[in-house]
Amino acid sequence: MAEKPGWQGRFYEDFEVGDVYRHPLGRTVLAVDNSWFTLLTQNTAPIHFDRHYAAQTEFGQPLVDSTFTLALITGQSVTDISQNVFANLGWDEVRLPNPVFEGDTLYSQSEVLEKRESKSRPNVGIVRVRTTGFNQDGKTVIGFVRTVMVFKRGKAPAIPRPTP
Repeated sequence: MAEKPGWQGRFYEDFEVGDVYRHPLGRTVLAVDNSWFTLLTQNTAPIHFDRHYAAQTEFGQPLVDSTFTLALITGQSVTDISQNVFANLGWDEVRLPNPVFEGDTLYSQSEVLEKRESKSRPNVGIVRVRTTGFNQDGKTVIGFVRTVMVFKRGKAPAIPRPTP
């Protein structure tokens, strides 16, 4: 039986301006995710963790912490965008046009906006993408532009793969 390597992620050379990647995994946001992340980050806004308080708002239920949404949608994009990242350089133009609620399932996609060689590091290139997250109804819940330094092919550190 021949051994076949798993997905290794994209390297700088694999990105082309205009490419769109529909990230493969969706994820349902659970109440425990919202509560845990909100408290972990010491966010004291009761709309995220106090059901009685949140019921009195126009939403009638807790809102998912927006920084959780940013982290989740960024995470969904790693397989396609930054599996071979050298460094994240920034998140820009973060917009949250619709709320996320506990029980929503989120999906995402990214479009390559720009790529260029690094001026300071010959082993990486810089890639800018626009990532959009949307819920099970197709409503956009977050959008942002992310800039990453991505290793060039053959320049990334080797991932240890012990043989059983």
